[in-house]
Amino acid sequence: MAAITYVTSIQFEFGAVRLLRQECDRLGIRQPLVVTDPGVQAAGLADLVLSQLDGLSPALFADTPSNPTEGAVRCGVASYRAGACDGVVAIGGGSSIDLAKAVALAATHDGPLASFAMIEGGAMRITGAVAPVIAIPTTAGTGSEVGRGAIIILEDGRKVGLLSPHLIPRVALCDPELTFGLPARLTAATGMDAISHCIETYLAPAFNPPADGIALEGLRRGWSHLETAVTSPHDREARLNMMCASMMGAMAFQKGLGCVHSLSHALGGLDPSLHHGVLNAVLLPAVLAFNAEAPSVRAEGRMARLGQAIGLPDGGDVIQAVRELNRRLALPDGLGALGVAPALYPTIIERALADHCHRTNPRQASEADYRAMLEASA
Repeated sequence: MAAITYVTSIQFEFGAVRLLRQECDRLGIRQPLVVTDPGVQAAGLADLVLSQLDGLSPALFADTPSNPTEGAVRCGVASYRAGACDGVVAIGGGSSIDLAKAVALAATHDGPLASFAMIEGGAMRITGAVAPVIAIPTTAGTGSEVGRGAIIILEDGRKVGLLSPHLIPRVALCDPELTFGLPARLTAATGMDAISHCIETYLAPAFNPPADGIALEGLRRGWSHLETAVTSPHDREARLNMMCASMMGAMAFQKGLGCVHSLSHALGGLDPSLHHGVLNAVLLPAVLAFNAEAPSVRAEGRMARLGQAIGLPDGGDVIQAVRELNRRLALPDGLGALGVAPALYPTIIERALADHCHRTNPRQASEADYRAMLEASA
């Protein structure tokens, strides 16, 4: 049996952030905790959000790290409780939105954060008591504003997924205008994150035709507009389509992801300074080469469908096209350029094999397969 659920309320338009007070009123949020990060705060976007909350009593937590951690979640929960908050507003990229979800969970549920991790069987422990979250993305990559998961680095160094329909934000305010100030490198990295979501979820073997269609259309939009968004940051059409691609990738990845993410989660846990989108871009070609031989991928012609979505002629090489796109975007050409040494491979592989995304790859990867992927990505 396939479980297919789409339950998020999305306001998608230029200027959507101005609907924030309306949505807080609708959800009964009177004392929201605004969760963001130092960069978003320095750009003035946190102040923009706070200005929309006139008449309410917001608190602010602006210390989200680049990869959210269990320690940051605890600090966020302390701010939530000190402000007697009744909901969370997240403004930022995937890190801020994921942290906001984890705060909304930890503030309303007893037990250590690890007990709610998917790999610890924690999904069933997450209930409807999760505090309501309104998510306002300022990047176009993770799609966390419509996703059911939060990726958090635990104190033991594991980067784990907290996954539940109860973690989906009640409202997503998708305002492409908020991405205009995103630097070129970050636009490229987050854009490749969205593209990797669309590709991996389309290749995942679970039966979910709506997710397949959403993923292919998200890929088409992202592939067609990413380079323009990088080179012309105020191009409205490009920014709108990249935010669409990000949103659609996350709407679809309830179907599952794969080895790109099991490896990037492992790497991000070992070195939180590594950007998730950059890792996905670097790992994607090698994982695609591995998955192209999966029986489900071959039988259903899924690589050819990916090629059509990105505009390749019949028989075009999707894997080479990804490599060339990475090169045009000036992203790193391998793990070595990111400082990932082969000595780390055994630990990366051990953690990848335990990651929840490992189980939903279209072809089960062994320890030797993961080593080959890492070596091909070096």
